[in-house]
Formats: sequence, structure tokens, C-alpha cells
Amino acid sequence: MKKTFPLTHDRIQPERLVDSIRAEVNKYLKRERKKKLPEGQDFWDFNCKAGITAETAVVVHVSALSQAIGQALEQGGESVYVEVISKAMKRQTKAVRPEGSGASARDV
Repeated sequence: MKKTFPLTHDRIQPERLVDSIRAEVNKYLKRERKKKLPEGQDFWDFNCKAGITAETAVVVHVSALSQAIGQALEQGGESVYVEVISKAMKRQTKAVRPEGSGASARDV
């Protein structure tokens, strides 16, 4: 999804426009997460950008996307650009530390 949303309307308050933009983005994320994963992949990850224009958009985490949309309104922009690209990922396993290594709560 690469889309520029207007933040001005003759009858709708800008705060309600931001709420509708957030709802549309969340609906898109939910729809993408329901898609069938390719073989060997565990989850859907998202590359997200948000800003007043496509050129000034900055990379944000998917959990901070809603906040970034609200910041575009606070900065006084006439529109907000949102880019969400989905990609299938495989979870990385955490390295297990051996029992004898590292400090524990008892050592402190």
C-alpha cells in the first residue's frame, strides 16, 4: 500500500480524518496478515514509511505507524503519505546461553 491521504475536508474535522486513515491502515494490515504464508516462512513483517510527502517520509516500525500519522497532522501538513509493504519472514531463534556464563540475580 502506497497512498497519500488528504488531511483537509470541508465538512470533516482533521482529527476524524486521521482516525479514518488509521482505521484503513489497520484494516489493510489485518487483511495482509490473513494471507497464506509461503513455504518455510513463519509470519508477515511490514516495511513502513510515513510522512507529509513521499519524499519526506521516514521509516517507522509498524507499531509506531499510527503515531506517525497523527504527527503529520500536528506538523500542519495538508496530507499524509503512508507506505506499508508486506514481506514474509522466518523467526530467528535466540542463542541459548550456557548455564555457567553471565551474571545472575544471585551474584549481584
